[in-house]
Amino acid sequence: MVEPIKSDEAQELAAGFKLLADPVRLRILSLIANSPAGELCGCDLPATIGRSQPTVSHHLSLLAQAGLVTREQRGKWAWFRVEPDRVAVLRDALSQKSEPRSQKSDAHC
Repeated sequence: MVEPIKSDEAQELAAGFKLLADPVRLRILSLIANSPAGELCGCDLPATIGRSQPTVSHHLSLLAQAGLVTREQRGKWAWFRVEPDRVAVLRDALSQKSEPRSQKSDAHC
């Protein structure tokens, strides 16, 4: 049986999910994660998502501060990659790691 998450873990996970609750940030993360090269230049995102450069920069900064993306400066441009370990923590929190409730013999409902 999987143990329930502890309070401090719940706080950290909630912060990550709250950050991704914004559709613009979720789309940015998805675009970066699914880019053929595994990275995207921040300069390409405003036109792609239909938002201004300052707005995109703000969202990228929040994603970077949360550890969901890494930023690499290359000359004038910043390139972003998804941080797979951090994203995996959020993904794994949603994974069902025990047998479904309907199959448990001690189910109360």
